[in-house]
This record gives sequence, C-alpha cells and structure tokens, in this order.
Amino acid sequence: MQARQMQTQNIAEVVAIEVAANQFPWSHKNFEDCLKAGYQSWVFVDASEQILGYTVVQQVVDEAHLLNICVKPSAQKQGFGREIIEYVIDFSTNNSLVLIVLEVRRSNRRAQKMYLRAGFNEMSVRRAYYPAEKGREDAILMGMDLAFFA
Repeated sequence: MQARQMQTQNIAEVVAIEVAANQFPWSHKNFEDCLKAGYQSWVFVDASEQILGYTVVQQVVDEAHLLNICVKPSAQKQGFGREIIEYVIDFSTNNSLVLIVLEVRRSNRRAQKMYLRAGFNEMSVRRAYYPAEKGREDAILMGMDLAFFA
C-alpha cells in the first residue's frame, strides 16, 4: 500500500468508500473543503492504484487532528488501518508535531482497540458528539503524545 496526496479527482471514489463504510458519511463537499483548506489528505493505493483507504489530518500549530480515517470495507481486517495510522504518526513526528488527537464513536470498539495498540490513550469523552440512529452518540477523545517518540 502506498500513500498519495488526495486530489480532487479522487473525491468521488473516496466518497463511495466513505458511504460504504459509514452510517453517517462525510459528503463530497466535506472532502472538497478539506482539500481547499490545505489539510493533509492522503489516499492509500494498492499496486493497481485502487484506493484501499484514506485519511484527512488537520495540523493545528504543533498538533495533528485526525479528522477522518477509513479503509474500504472489502480491505478491512488486513492491517491497512494500522498502516494508515503509522503513516500519520510518521508524518507528525517528521514535522515536529507533539500530539495527535482524534475522536472515535463509543460504539466503535474495533477502532478503539486499533488506536490503543498503536499507542493512543483515552483522554476524555465528548458527550453526544456524533449523530446516531436514535439521537446522538458519545465520542471518545484519544491522543498520542509524540514526545514519547522524540
């Protein structure tokens, strides 16, 4: 799997993956706005240049905010999510960032386990952060102190 900068022409395929993988997906405009804002946005492709996953990271001073990370449903449970996380960690350390933060749905235990194995810690809970089928769902705020890697 190789990383490529996300381009405008990738958005349609990224949105198709987003819709297939998430009950409350980002829109085409969400991804377009992230590219326009200059957020670090990557697609991860296989040897045939098929997109297997993507991520969007907002750099805020010396922190990386992991806004979106997704692996195509047919490519899940193969370690690609962990590879994407490692890429974000490498990017962050190479750019002298000191912290990576993210929110994850309370119900998304699989993602929480992946983040914990990667070295993230639970920081707090954001009550009613995400839309849910019935009302709202809490988010677990997780962070990784990159000073540990320095």
